[in-house]
Formats: sequence, structure tokens, C-alpha cells
Amino acid sequence: MSETLYYEKPVLLNREKHRGRKIRPSSGFGFARNANSLYLAGVEFTEACKEYAIVFTKQAGGKVAPVVVLGLRNRENLFVDAQDRWTAAYIPAFVRRYPFVLAELPGEQMGVCIDEAFPGLNEQEGEALFDEKGGNTPFLQNALDFLQRYQVEYLRTEAFCRKLADAGLLVEMSAKADLVDGRSFTVAGLMVVDENKLRELPDDKVLSLFRTGELHLLSMHLLSLSNLNRLVDRMAQRGAGDASAPATAAPAADTGKAARTQKSA
Repeated sequence: MSETLYYEKPVLLNREKHRGRKIRPSSGFGFARNANSLYLAGVEFTEACKEYAIVFTKQAGGKVAPVVVLGLRNRENLFVDAQDRWTAAYIPAFVRRYPFVLAELPGEQMGVCIDEAFPGLNEQEGEALFDEKGGNTPFLQNALDFLQRYQVEYLRTEAFCRKLADAGLLVEMSAKADLVDGRSFTVAGLMVVDENKLRELPDDKVLSLFRTGELHLLSMHLLSLSNLNRLVDRMAQRGAGDASAPATAAPAADTGKAARTQKSA
């Protein structure tokens, strides 16, 4: 999953170029309509597991990352409705940081970017990015602080995923969802924690996971998988659509009323 998933025109924030720019609050989440999965930091697991399925996927370069599953097909987000509203109580930080994003620069430095395609970027109304002297406004500073905290949690989560991969705890899973209207979806590219392998870990490694709070993250991940049912229900409620583009990072699980699913590891 790319860091610039729905950023159409990300450019480095420039104190001179963007001196007169303002941010008008977004009227909705239409920009994320085509995101069928989004990166999730470990610190978000506790709230996210209540509404989303949290799985793991391999990124470019072989890195493993946790994601929340939002849709059963590519370019489909079942949590954004026709009025561009986000239909879950918890909104992932990946979404809340928009239209800002951190980008890697040469020399392992990070730069702040803004999506110039964001409709709320203008020069007439909203929150100013810079004051008359060219300094950061409180609005921009709050956004920068959020990005910095996000980056810290990103690095922590990256280390957590490396630990899972090194311990051999992750296994690939595919899923098939059969909706009662005849549509069928086969989803691949998912990784989940193998509970049998987790139970076989040496006591010292389990204690280490407990001390760092990472055992809690594993519990939240496993608990969240029951939310796969809700995705199938959301799909069934949304109505008919083209079933020709199955998702590569969106699973489905068994449910007794909206669909019948089969999973294989």
C-alpha cells in the first residue's frame, strides 16, 4: 500500500509558495472512497478492532504492515457512503491526516507534503497555513505535531511487524465470500497470526511480547477478525455491483444471514 494512496498531487509544503493558502474543512471523505484497505498503526488497534478487521499484508520490499480492511473489491471502501460520510465511529489516522503527509527525502530525511488537489486548499477561506511573518499558524503546527506522532507510531509498528515475521507467526490466508444474490468474491494477499504457532512460542518470547504490550496487539488483531462478517453484510446492503474486480487485501468470513464464506490458509 502506497503512502500516497489517494493523494493526487502531493507536493512539499513551501513557506513561500503556500504563504497565502488556507485549508477549508473537508465536507466529507470522498477522497478515500477507492481505498479498500488502509495502513493502521499499532496504537490504533484497541479502537479499530471494535469495527474493522485488522490483517497484515506484504508491502514493497517485503516489509509486513497491518491494515484495516474496508472493502471486498479493489477501489471499494464500504465505510464511505453516497454522501461521503465515514460510517464508523473510529476513523483511522491514515485518513485523519489528509491532506498532509510525510514523505521520505534524500538522506533519510522526512518532508511535509500537502495534496494540492485537495478541494479545500484555497486562498479565500478557512484556516491559514502561515501567518503574516511566514511562521506556522497554530492550525499548521497542530497538523505537523500529528504527523510527527504518527511517524513515531509508524516506526514502532514497523518494528512490531518485523518481530512477528522473524518469529514465523504470520501465515497467508485467502477467503471466498458467496453472497445470497449470486455474487462471489475470492480474496487473497492477507496474512494473519497463526494461533497454534503463537502458543508454541518459548516462554521468554511470550513474556517479552507481554512486557512490551505487543501481546495485547496480537489479541486485538485476532479479536478483530470477527468483523469480517460485517464487511460481507455491508456489501450485501450496498446492493448489486460489478463483481469482476476482487480485492487483493480484503477478506470475508462466515456469516449466517448475508453470505456464506470459506477461508483457507
